[in-house]
Amino acid sequence: MQKTGTLLITGGAGYIGSHTVKHLLKQGEKVVVVDNMVFGHREALDLDRVTLVEGDLGDAELMDRVFAEHQPEAVLHFAAYAFVGESVEQPLKYYQNNVTAPLALLEAMKKHGTRRFIFSSTCATYGNPQYMPMDENHPQVPVNPYGASKLMLERILLDCGVAWGLQSVFLRYFNASGGDLEGEIGEDHTPETHLIPRILMAAKGEIEHITVFGTDYATSDGTCIRDYIHVNDLARAHALALNHLRNGGETTAVNLGTGRGFSVREILATAEAVTGRPIPVSYGPRRAGDPPELVANPAKAKEVLGWEAEYKDPRQHIESAWKWIAGPRGGRYRSSGQ
Repeated sequence: MQKTGTLLITGGAGYIGSHTVKHLLKQGEKVVVVDNMVFGHREALDLDRVTLVEGDLGDAELMDRVFAEHQPEAVLHFAAYAFVGESVEQPLKYYQNNVTAPLALLEAMKKHGTRRFIFSSTCATYGNPQYMPMDENHPQVPVNPYGASKLMLERILLDCGVAWGLQSVFLRYFNASGGDLEGEIGEDHTPETHLIPRILMAAKGEIEHITVFGTDYATSDGTCIRDYIHVNDLARAHALALNHLRNGGETTAVNLGTGRGFSVREILATAEAVTGRPIPVSYGPRRAGDPPELVANPAKAKEVLGWEAEYKDPRQHIESAWKWIAGPRGGRYRSSGQ
């Protein structure tokens, strides 16, 4: 469908947000990013083509000004805290940032007539898997405040749909991974908790070893199995979700995954093959709350959005992540963010 207006991207200077911004710019979209730069990086954005507003989406006056000035057609919402362990230790921080702060954004949308919302949600809203692969009808019983906060916002968006016609797409990610194929932008978190970048940091010598938590799961090799979804596939899914709403599509939720799972040991072996370096490993006990297996059923995404993962081989994920980590930037932005 023909592009009809400016897109407001919250958290657009972060990992998945910045890759989505790059994808949208290639499609000719006009983009405004709002980011408080707690985890965002100015260097992740093409500031010659992107309007960056540094501030918090919970600031009602700022949101009102942004909407009055730019009149965005749609919001793509990435801004959130996303460390599961931290959410258990500091639940109020997560409910404030992931649930309360977006209310000011939604008030501005209601006031200024913006009725399209693409939500960066998570498979953590499902909680422990009751069957595999997991589809969108799986019960949503989150087991940590992070997943609960995302589910709360899904419910708020549904209520806004009833009250004032907001149309939303909830994109429930499985394990985001990989990086920009050109190596221009990538994943830079402090602390870094994701498996693939930590493995590559160990390969590079930035950390002493990678810890594998649990080797006695009821899986093929005793380690956890996860569905890894490439960040470029995630970016493309957001563009297709926007098209869905532009074409009059209804509010819906879709899983984003490949439908295939890989164990920690399989990822380690692939990383050694990609880097040509040994990965120092230590083995620890299981972490509380880690299910043995998390794999998506992505059939609905194909049916509703016309989307399916292009990068299904974890080697592609690891090669693109390694290009960033071993590249000129050394896997790090320098002058902003954490």
